Amino acid sequence: MRFRNGIAPAATTAVALAATFLGTGQAHAATALPAHFAAPYLQIDSNTANDMASDMNATGLKYYTLAFLIPQSGCTAQWEASGDGVGAYTSQINALKSAGGTAIISFGGAEGGELAQTCTSVSSLTAAYANIVNTYGITRLDFDIEGGTLGDTAANQRRNQALAALQAQNPSVQVAYTLAVDPGGLPSQEYGVLSDAKSKGVNVSAVNIMTMDFGDGENALNDAESAARGTASQLAGLYGISTSAAYNRIGLTPIAGQNDDNEYFSQSDAQTLESFAASNGVQELAFWEVDYYDKPAGYAYSRIFNQLTNGSSGGGGGTGKTGQITGYGGKCVDVAAASSANGTAVQLYDCNGTNAQQWTVASDGSLQALGKCMDITSAGTANGTQVQLYDCNGTGAQVWQHQSNGELVNPASGKCLDATGPSSANGTRLQIWTCADSANQQWSIPS
Repeated sequence: MRFRNGIAPAATTAVALAATFLGTGQAHAATALPAHFAAPYLQIDSNTANDMASDMNATGLKYYTLAFLIPQSGCTAQWEASGDGVGAYTSQINALKSAGGTAIISFGGAEGGELAQTCTSVSSLTAAYANIVNTYGITRLDFDIEGGTLGDTAANQRRNQALAALQAQNPSVQVAYTLAVDPGGLPSQEYGVLSDAKSKGVNVSAVNIMTMDFGDGENALNDAESAARGTASQLAGLYGISTSAAYNRIGLTPIAGQNDDNEYFSQSDAQTLESFAASNGVQELAFWEVDYYDKPAGYAYSRIFNQLTNGSSGGGGGTGKTGQITGYGGKCVDVAAASSANGTAVQLYDCNGTNAQQWTVASDGSLQALGKCMDITSAGTANGTQVQLYDCNGTGAQVWQHQSNGELVNPASGKCLDATGPSSANGTRLQIWTCADSANQQWSIPS
């Protein structure tokens, strides 16, 4: 994605004067992203930073993707539109978090390059990314890899090594890749970035495809839906997951309005794409860009896409409902010994109507019993990682999405809730495993 006017504005003395209200204080605690959400891009500078508050007040949308951090020199990053360093706009981000939202920090873009190109030590690059996470108190990093950066193989490999190391240090960090797409799916270079990330051990939470500027003279909406279907198939193959789980890893990002190739993405198109996203369990909707495109439209695109936030669960069950979760062999999902201690096993057991088997489907995607949440131990993503009871903390390890085939998918890992064995014996531990549409991965939840 590119600048509003096609060129990067130069930093001026006005930027320095603006520093008095940009805010560089300590970050507030991170706010977790919901299972499905809208997070449009904002090209941030001193003139646009307050658009987040204006948009939120107008539409209720609370999640924004801030573009772009690019290299200043070496391992030092700066905001592309203003030249401000890391720490600028902290006050606006903290205000967003205080209102229950959060920001996603985006690196790269079409023109400015990405930090992995200039920071050539993996350990230093890891530290630079960690500093940005800690400075802003955020947990999701977005990497918009296009233009010359896409073909920089050494930088792409170095970035993936650093991100794997960062996630090993801090498992709460989510990584999203934003990539160009064709109507048939991801081209080979873009797919190669993801393949290398997988080989390096990066847990990619979302693949955000740029459904824009297709240049084929076709309808932008039709191309977007076609690209989503193609990408879902590719991700299912790459990660060894079901197509429904693959949709849970996808983000869709059109341009709000006039594209650069004479295509036009209308508000009606936005509504149709939101319905497509909700019905297929797409994780994220975004668009380019809040200030230049959506603000003049009264934040209409934000309002439409925000319908996805905390929306459809993708296949039965109702938010706020409480009752038994039944699965393999007709047994119930049960908290061992009815204990509410952190780390207590979540297991299969004969249904008995006790509180240890009463689960509430919460609006944030969590499943709650005895005042705690169903949690993946240590936020693991490997097959066989066990499920436990733990304090509710809003992390991806506690989000579950019920699919039309009965699967309970954890989008952070792309894996399904699974009865080990498979066995339906009392005391069988629950774990996560690659989604296989098998009987020991099918669950009925309260509705």
